[in-house]
Amino acid sequence: MPTKVPQPIVDRLAEHGQSHLCAWWNDLDDAARDRLVRQIDQIDFDQVAHLVGSLVTGDHAAPVDASQASPPSKLERLPQSEDDFTRWDEAREAGLELLSAGKVAAMVVAGGQGSRLGFEHPKGLYPIGPVSGKSLFQLHFEQLEALSDRVGHRIPYFVMTSEATDQPTKEYLDDNEYFGYSPHDVYLFQQGWLPAVDADGRILLADKDRIATSPDGHGGMLRALSRSGLLEVMSDRGVETVFYHQVDNPTIPLCDPTFLGLHRRHSSQMSTKVVAKRDAAEKMGVVVDVDGKTQIIEYSDLPDDKAAETDGDGSLRLWAGNTAVHCFERSFLDELTADGSPGLPFHRAHKKIAHLDLQTGEVVEPEEPNGFKFEQFIFDALPEASSALVMEVDRATEFNPVKNAEGDDSPATAKAAIARIHRDWISRVGSSVAEGATVEISPLFALDVVELEEKLGDGRRFEKDEVLEPPRVHDA
Repeated sequence: MPTKVPQPIVDRLAEHGQSHLCAWWNDLDDAARDRLVRQIDQIDFDQVAHLVGSLVTGDHAAPVDASQASPPSKLERLPQSEDDFTRWDEAREAGLELLSAGKVAAMVVAGGQGSRLGFEHPKGLYPIGPVSGKSLFQLHFEQLEALSDRVGHRIPYFVMTSEATDQPTKEYLDDNEYFGYSPHDVYLFQQGWLPAVDADGRILLADKDRIATSPDGHGGMLRALSRSGLLEVMSDRGVETVFYHQVDNPTIPLCDPTFLGLHRRHSSQMSTKVVAKRDAAEKMGVVVDVDGKTQIIEYSDLPDDKAAETDGDGSLRLWAGNTAVHCFERSFLDELTADGSPGLPFHRAHKKIAHLDLQTGEVVEPEEPNGFKFEQFIFDALPEASSALVMEVDRATEFNPVKNAEGDDSPATAKAAIARIHRDWISRVGSSVAEGATVEISPLFALDVVELEEKLGDGRRFEKDEVLEPPRVHDA
């Protein structure tokens, strides 16, 4: 590595007002200089300038006009009537047929760290089994294993990591032999990143040899899929529909056949599962219609008075909370990436960002938000769909994410939900669990209450904590 900053780098940084990125060049060894140059080479400075101008220093308007929002119109509410249940049963059979025909893939977004949980590892490694201590990843892989056995076809699993989680996730899955799932059916790919900036648009340094970066959001999935060639892999495997979820929800039924079936029956290009919000103040995006298009408004962009609007019966008017569970037609993903640059809007997040003080050369841990990160959200593809379905599901059984260290949506509430769901299954098949005991059911033992009845029968009493596992876990 040259002793001076390479002239093309000098010129590029000067052109964009970012020369400070090499301010500590003389303090770096060759490896550190090489690392810094590689990062600088990956930055699209014109894009950064545009984002700063539109989202930081310019007038920042909400991406969706919340004043025009109304409840979603293309909607499947939870079934109430006999006809509703019949329609959902038929949709489930249609979804199982899609799975059996090998036309469905699963995709998980796993780019987040567990820092907010006091867990300095990828969140997918977090132990969430209430008795077993199984990780989020293990529960998801066991579900796919069991479902693949049921439908007689291996379901490919696309796992999106980030710069921070990619290597530890690979090592974890390798060390655990993918929990019995075939590694030939698992595709890891990495989302991109963007530099963080201060209020003046200057790119922040994380250290003398490292730029402060953040993942480009779950909307970066589109660019990452295109860049990695995995859309072609899906096509080659005959995948027509992609089931999308986030890694932090242990009770999500992966590749839910009913959801798949309703998605197809409505000829939807992109479908979304929703739950009823707890209250108007809940920090949860809402699914709405604006100008005839289904879209999602982030809670931070929804005025308090709009969030609090009610219908005649006192229920929230904008009630449909986003669970971040979607179905995409693969052809729709192809359309979104056709020109090589997905046109989803960028959002800004005002955050506390550790950064290098340019005067002292020391890393500062700010106590207040001091910078901006940029990201794209995959739900912004909804208004691009020619048809978008919204499906309501039961919050207690399907939406128990692990987001906060304590309180709502925490490890404690997720573990309690798993225990409650499994206790209910056991009760419904004629068995029981003693007060104070917890029984956890592996997906490899039973995926649902119908399968549990076949395996367990009635009259059994569980007196202590236990995990129901199959006699042996066969190889994938």
